[in-house]
Amino acid sequence: MSKDFKKYYIIPATPEEVYLALTNPLTIELWTGEEAVMSTEPGSEFSFWGGSIEGKNLEFEENKKIVQQWYFDGEPEESVVTIKLHPGKNNSTSVELRHSHIPDAAYDDFASGWDDYYFQPLEEFFSEG
Repeated sequence: MSKDFKKYYIIPATPEEVYLALTNPLTIELWTGEEAVMSTEPGSEFSFWGGSIEGKNLEFEENKKIVQQWYFDGEPEESVVTIKLHPGKNNSTSVELRHSHIPDAAYDDFASGWDDYYFQPLEEFFSEG
C-alpha cells in the first residue's frame, strides 16, 4: 500500500532562484551539504545526499515545475514527486509539493524528511543569503 503527501512551503526567494536551487547540482550541494547529481534533461537520473535519494527526471517547466520519479525498491507503483513554484509576496515563492505513492512503511520518514532535509534547509539557505 502507498499514500500521497501534499504540502505548501514558503521560500524567501523568487521562483527563478528556487528553481535554480532545486535543479543546479552545485547549488543543491550548497544547501544539502552533500554531493548531488542533477540535470534538467528529461529522462536523466538524479541523486541527492550522496545517493540516499535517487530517481529519474521526468519533466521540467523552467522556473515553474519539476517532476521526478523517486525510486523505491520493489514497489509496484512509481512514486512521483511534483514541485510547482508560484510567485509569492515580497519576492517569495509558494512551493506546492505533491509526492504520490509513498510506500506505507516509508511515509512518516518522507513526510518529516520533506520538512527537515529539503525545504527547511532551502529556506535557511535563502534566509542567510
